[in-house]
Amino acid sequence: MGFSDLVNDAGLTMLDKWVTTRSYIAGYTPSQADVKTFQGVKKSPAVEKYPHAYRWYKHIASFESEFSALPGDPSKEYTAYGPEASEVAVNPAKAPAADEEDDDDLFGSSESEDEETKKVREQRLAEYKKKKEGKAKPTAKSVVTLDVKPWDDETDMKELEKNVRAIEKDGLVWGKAQLVAVGFGVKKLQINLVVEDDKVSLEELQEDIEGDEDHVQSTDVAAMQKL
Repeated sequence: MGFSDLVNDAGLTMLDKWVTTRSYIAGYTPSQADVKTFQGVKKSPAVEKYPHAYRWYKHIASFESEFSALPGDPSKEYTAYGPEASEVAVNPAKAPAADEEDDDDLFGSSESEDEETKKVREQRLAEYKKKKEGKAKPTAKSVVTLDVKPWDDETDMKELEKNVRAIEKDGLVWGKAQLVAVGFGVKKLQINLVVEDDKVSLEELQEDIEGDEDHVQSTDVAAMQKL
């Protein structure tokens, strides 16, 4: 049978009952079953009315940035998960009220679980946490356009650009450049570059470029955007 409409009382009551003794909709780690059910709920269940569903929802929300990478079949709808017909309470309204759980109890367990089941669950949770912690975060990068201004129209712009590109730093990649007219025959060098934010300081880079005092009058960041 699976879950019914998760935006009404009957559906949320069914979900609350299902996760009373479970941390996840299916299995012992977050999966597409949790993703689809989470998306079907639309918004956080009321904690005073659906305490277990609320605890589950808040926990799954912490994985939202990883939804697409979680295991399982993303083509299935949430109705494919949940209790069978025999497991659904005939009258959920008469079900005994569950004690409200602490919001921090993200991995609630049932007293009816045998020791072997608890052991397997805890082991899998530990393995998942370890895998998640070891996952490398993407490197933050920025695309920058620098204006490098010469002293006058007699400045050797080819030599100026050569000196700029001679600056090497870990996390710095030079891109295309062009000369842009400023006025009175003077042209500035406009050059693109990509920097790793944690490795390259734009302020220090500008100081390095301006160290070429024979050619460079000043530098400015003309444009910048995150990759």
